[in-house]
Amino acid sequence: MARKYFGTDGIRGRTNEAPMTAELAMKVGQAAGAHFLRGDHRHRVVIGKDTRLSGYMMESALVAGFTSVGMDVILFGPIPTPAVAMLAKAMRADIGVMISASHNPYQDNGIKLFGPDGFKLSDADEAAIEKALDKAPRLAAAEAIGRAQRIEDARGRYIHAVKATFPENLRLDGLRIVVDCANGAAYNVAPSALWELGADVIAIGVQPNGTNVNDGVGSTAPQALQQKVLETRADIGIALDGDADRLIIVDEKGKIVDGDQIMALIATGWQRRGLLKGGGIVATVMSNLGLERYLEKAGLSLHRTAVGDRYVLEAMRRDGFNVGGEQSGHLILSDYATTGDGLVAALQVLAELVETGRPASKLLACFEPLPQKLQNVRFKSGAPLETDGVKAAIADAEKRLEGSGRLVIRKSGTEPLIRVMAEGEDPALVSAVVEDVCEAVRRAA
Repeated sequence: MARKYFGTDGIRGRTNEAPMTAELAMKVGQAAGAHFLRGDHRHRVVIGKDTRLSGYMMESALVAGFTSVGMDVILFGPIPTPAVAMLAKAMRADIGVMISASHNPYQDNGIKLFGPDGFKLSDADEAAIEKALDKAPRLAAAEAIGRAQRIEDARGRYIHAVKATFPENLRLDGLRIVVDCANGAAYNVAPSALWELGADVIAIGVQPNGTNVNDGVGSTAPQALQQKVLETRADIGIALDGDADRLIIVDEKGKIVDGDQIMALIATGWQRRGLLKGGGIVATVMSNLGLERYLEKAGLSLHRTAVGDRYVLEAMRRDGFNVGGEQSGHLILSDYATTGDGLVAALQVLAELVETGRPASKLLACFEPLPQKLQNVRFKSGAPLETDGVKAAIADAEKRLEGSGRLVIRKSGTEPLIRVMAEGEDPALVSAVVEDVCEAVRRAA
């Protein structure tokens, strides 16, 4: 059944335009709050946000919604998405909320929901909440209306938890690290955690003003990080996105390292130390075939899922894996977190860097990726993938790649985009089939 509000990662859109309005945020608070009113205890919700201007508006609306149905609210202020997940469980909350549109520009915002176990909500819970959004809320009696309070030590609690994932016998002394916080939720916690572990920290993207989140900085714009790493002769660069659940690395030579290489390093490092579970990792259909071949040589498997960290995590929990993620840099290390955590993943890479003494350029070049091309086509409405012309173009592309590569076509779950990806041994062929499919989509869109 098609959903009206929830996408692959909560509810997201341009603020003050449907669905991402203050009115809907209040209704989400009412619907989600009522859904999680279970038992006679005093119910509690924790709310974090990134640094977007609209975060104040959405936060206030959610507080109104939750308190109106009898839930107490604890506000964290700007804090990473994984911190909300962690603290929801640690503080025995009934629900956790993150206000963020992740890597999107500041004009967008979103609402991500976590259950009392710290995991993103199940499809059944989201469906129940969505159904309730179009109904009159069950308001609390006047004497049962919830209270709201802000706590000041949420960042400190998260820093402490993140540092605990780093091996106790190691320190970051002598390492010069550039960290790019995307002017987002980790602008305070990421530099602090690295400094406390002994690193020489150079921080960029740490001056949020409400409108500069992800603007020319962060994991989706790594050029600033590349420049700063080379300029300061740093050992490594770390880029997070607006809500810090995504990680991209830049080595000491200024080369970008994506999530596939990071997963390869963590998987084999954990395998060496006896920490890896499941005999491999979980990744999506977008991960490079080179990763799969590298893992096979190491005696490990690659289990592929649909795109979206929720699907990765679902497979990890079902099949007993503890490492998974996406090429884009959403990395889930389930021994330490219930959702993607860019800073936790970065610390695992830094542990390998310290322990091996190898430069980042050698350490993170685990495999030679196959030529791969990803292109996005924006559409206004309709279902371009269902048209005869696009179907024919896809069938032709798959036939041309048969035996030497693969084609992945999908609709974005967060934006009106069709994503077209191909990979194979022949880069010219890969480029040609992507362009042909994209052109068919453009004509249909």
